[in-house]
Formats: sequence, structure tokens, C-alpha cells
Amino acid sequence: MNATQDFAPGNDPSAAGQADTRTLSRPDAGRMIGGVAAGLARGAGVDPLLVRLLFVALTLMGGAGVPLYLAGWLLIPDETTGTSLASQAARAMSARRN
Repeated sequence: MNATQDFAPGNDPSAAGQADTRTLSRPDAGRMIGGVAAGLARGAGVDPLLVRLLFVALTLMGGAGVPLYLAGWLLIPDETTGTSLASQAARAMSARRN
């Protein structure tokens, strides 16, 4: 391509209105259990089924899938609240101390 085509209105990916603003969160839509696989899949741009199958494979091949899923459930923020379960628990504990 030449320089005039590189910056033509149809060739600029940021002008397409699809800026890459993916943030890791557990969505409300598409959840099966806690939304971890759906959130990871959305963040990576892959099908959630692939992530779910990866968790199942990790569970069957040594058991790592369950603790990793639980860690994701605790640490990945919820889409609606913007906070993770771990941060909510920490806030509740600190509020009880005061």
C-alpha cells in the first residue's frame, strides 16, 4: 500500500469505532456459574466454550481447574459493581473492625 491508502478513512482501525477497550470482568450475560470463563473469553476474544473446556481439562488432568476457577471468581471484578468478591469481603472486614 502507498501512504495515501494507509490513512484512508476505511483503513484506520481506530476510526471504525471499535477501539480495543477490553477489560477483564465477570459479565452478567453468558454466565453459567460465576462468569469467570465468559469474562476470560471476552477479554481474550475467544469462544467461552473453549475456556470452559480448558477449565474441565485442567480439572481432569490434575485438579488445577477448580482452584483456578475459584481464584478467578474471587479476584475478577463483577461487570455491574466493578469490584471483586475479595475486595468486597476485605471492605466488609475492615468496616467491622472500625
